[in-house]
Amino acid sequence: MQFKTVTAAKNKHIALVAHDNMKPALLKWCAVHKEKLSNHTLYATGTTGSVLKAKANLDICSLISGPLGGDQQIGALITEQKIDMLIFFWDPLEAQPHDPDVKALLRLAAVWNIPVACNQSTADLLIHSTLFDAEYPKSIPDYDSYIAKRV
Repeated sequence: MQFKTVTAAKNKHIALVAHDNMKPALLKWCAVHKEKLSNHTLYATGTTGSVLKAKANLDICSLISGPLGGDQQIGALITEQKIDMLIFFWDPLEAQPHDPDVKALLRLAAVWNIPVACNQSTADLLIHSTLFDAEYPKSIPDYDSYIAKRV
């Protein structure tokens, strides 16, 4: 596979997702980091977005609920390089009916080399990184030649 280097912008596009049991933890984390998060474009799946808008008073672009396709909407945004980071407080102890969608979302984040936090500790490390509010170069798959062959 060929790769190319792109520059992640200073102002990030961040996807915020949480399973039901983890919504309070994500809400608390967002409230603590509201000032930093407010400098970026935020996306969230349905219920998570509603909770963050109402209780953390954040400006969120809400998609549909995860089990109804919101995870896939975020995945599509990742493949279009419109998401720079994924904060996904998932519940590892609760079976999820849309588990294949969750796995697909995490796979796309790995393919497109975006930072992912699946818990508060990792989210804390990301938001306190010097790269959080800065441009940085990253390597992504270069599908240009593949796409050109298919046309």
